[in-house]
Amino acid sequence: MKHIDIATVLQDKTLLGSKVTVCGWVRTSRDSAAVAFLELTDGTSFSRLQVVVDKSSLSLDPECTKCGASVAATGVVVKAFKGDGAELNAESVTLLGRCPNDYPIQKKRTTLEFLRGIPHLRLRTNMFSAVFRVRSVAAQAIHRYFHENRFYYIHTPLITASDCEGAGEMFRVTTQPWNAAYDSEEAYYKEDFFGQKAGLSVSGQLEGEVAAMALGRIYTFGPSFRAENSNTTRHLAEFWHVEPEIAFAELPEVMEVAEDMIKYVVRAVLEECPAEMDFFERFVENGLKAKLSNIVESSFAVLDYTDAIELLKKADVKFQFPVEWGCDLQTEHEKYITEQVYRKPVFVVNYPKEIKSFYMKQNADGKTVAATDLLVPGIGEIIGGSEREADPDKLLAAMQARGMDLASYEQYLDLRKFGTAPHGGFGLGFDRFVMYVTGMENIRDVVLFPRTVKNIM
Repeated sequence: MKHIDIATVLQDKTLLGSKVTVCGWVRTSRDSAAVAFLELTDGTSFSRLQVVVDKSSLSLDPECTKCGASVAATGVVVKAFKGDGAELNAESVTLLGRCPNDYPIQKKRTTLEFLRGIPHLRLRTNMFSAVFRVRSVAAQAIHRYFHENRFYYIHTPLITASDCEGAGEMFRVTTQPWNAAYDSEEAYYKEDFFGQKAGLSVSGQLEGEVAAMALGRIYTFGPSFRAENSNTTRHLAEFWHVEPEIAFAELPEVMEVAEDMIKYVVRAVLEECPAEMDFFERFVENGLKAKLSNIVESSFAVLDYTDAIELLKKADVKFQFPVEWGCDLQTEHEKYITEQVYRKPVFVVNYPKEIKSFYMKQNADGKTVAATDLLVPGIGEIIGGSEREADPDKLLAAMQARGMDLASYEQYLDLRKFGTAPHGGFGLGFDRFVMYVTGMENIRDVVLFPRTVKNIM
């Protein structure tokens, strides 16, 4: 159907006086004896277009006034009665799709919890249309950042035989029937599609390192899967992951790229989504734009893990989780550091090797690894990264200490055998990042169809 985007009508002043056709869904309507007003949205802008219907010259089907109905409207673009925008004086309004009275998205404000129960419809609200426009802009900005900095975009496999994190939280991929019976695990997998155990990838890092060892700087951006039984506001079983890998780089350079990328994307969101950010500022998080502007303008802090533990021990706060050297920082610890002490993003570095992954470079002290987590106010960790262990003997020892199946990592070990080099990278939880820039408090509200424990709606 030939029509013009509502965003174009609202923004292009040269269209004033022109006759155009727009299509959209009715968000609100007002009706009187002489005039009817329809507010339409087609998804191209946060703002709606008001369509004015003079009932003395145009007969309007009552179905066209119902919230949720889709219509096509043809008329002349005129200056809006209020403000600097535009509206449409209708010459015809055609019903494209009727919407019954039990449409669940009505004028009255509904709760986020209610909307999670209708994920197929919730994008039609102001809240979720704004979230997903920001998500799109942020994703495009990430691609632009890496392209401009000569990183190559790599597509890593989603089905893999190796567990990148070594934590055993992989979803199994199989074609075997549910009641398959074999005498041994080996016999079971021998008859499976790949002839061995396979699962959904928890990270593209291992394959990304392969590419970085030839192309220098690469990044991946795609879904990852973790069968982690964490029913929290920050965890998903299927999430989106940004993972750059950088050859000939040590930890400080990895952190520099992470900070630069975060600032670049935040700046893009603030510049390209002003209406959406005003909405989030008003209805979701007061002070959101100032918080994000502070990120762009500030240098991120760097805090050694050992110093972080001492800081938390001295804090005049009763934490739910005890603090001792060797513990993994919990969300309450991360929020205290970022919100009470530094009031900005903080890189925590040099974690105990026992609580970090096998592939991280071992520091000279023998106790810690060259790892970092980027903590941000309100969310906690959004980036985890490290310099990777380039010494083949140290890497092998770390894998053996964890009882890992070395045969599954033969190619990874070969990278240390044939021209090993210092290198590092990080992973950004993209969904958590979207939470941060929109102020949304639940990760389920920034994903189209969230996959969580006991939920695959």
